[in-house]
Amino acid sequence: MNPELQKKLDEAIREYDSFEMEVAESFKWPREKIVRFGELSKIKTLAEEYKKADEARKKSIEEKFKLILNPSADSERNKAILEIRAGAGGDEAALFAADLFRMYQAYSAKQNWAFMVLDESKNDLGGYKEIVAELRGKSVYDALKYESGVHRIQRVPATEKSGRIHTSTASVAVLPVAEEKEIEIKDSDLEISFSRAGGPGGQNVNKVETAVRLLYKPTGLVISSRTERSQQANRERAMEILRSKLLDEKLRKEEEALRKERKEQIGTADRSEKIRTYNFLQDRVTDHRINKSWHNIQNIMSGNLDHIVDEFRKG
Repeated sequence: MNPELQKKLDEAIREYDSFEMEVAESFKWPREKIVRFGELSKIKTLAEEYKKADEARKKSIEEKFKLILNPSADSERNKAILEIRAGAGGDEAALFAADLFRMYQAYSAKQNWAFMVLDESKNDLGGYKEIVAELRGKSVYDALKYESGVHRIQRVPATEKSGRIHTSTASVAVLPVAEEKEIEIKDSDLEISFSRAGGPGGQNVNKVETAVRLLYKPTGLVISSRTERSQQANRERAMEILRSKLLDEKLRKEEEALRKERKEQIGTADRSEKIRTYNFLQDRVTDHRINKSWHNIQNIMSGNLDHIVDEFRKG
């Protein structure tokens, strides 16, 4: 076992022993302590098994230790929430948001990631005012986290009769999916309401109040979920999105603190700033954070993002 993993294991077992001494003293632990105790119990059981195991079994147990002892490493985040919202530009911005959505959906298919829509709001032209999806796959958050920010498009819309170039924007947010133990949300901080879910789904969708709306009181954040067939499933989806938003904010604050120390870090532009421009007339996509451009815009919009994603991952 490598020294760093052994050190973390020893610390976890010492913490377990400390908790164990307190069991007789109190049965009114806070929820997070109960969760941690259960996790430490699992670690100690695995540690005892590790001592007796053969080499093949030890390798398997070490992988389990890595997952338990390093839960928040970006490389271990295999789920992410993707949010795309139309910005400046009216209907054209909503159409651009739909183009971005299809681009990420196609890229996900090429990566063999699961892709599921959680919530959407369309305009009359088929564009998206807002769309939220969950992506699942190997290191999906690590691959896409630098996509967060304001994207800008410059093109002549199909609806433009005079041939005038329009400039529109859409915002993209890629959020890490938080486990319950990472972000605790008190029931008293939530206001939950239910409504009928519109759109496809048969007769049941309009008769039963399955759509869920969560209001997180401390920040005023509102989350909606309506694509699942039951209240409970939509509530779980909405809670997952809320935890992800709160974790994202926590990670961004930590990143900001690190940025002040390092002064340099790729992909740290504020989300209110334009990060990328898609210029159809010049057949060029430019990322302003690294001042780099790529051509063949239709190929990129068809989901061929590897060269852009890899540029940020290697940085």
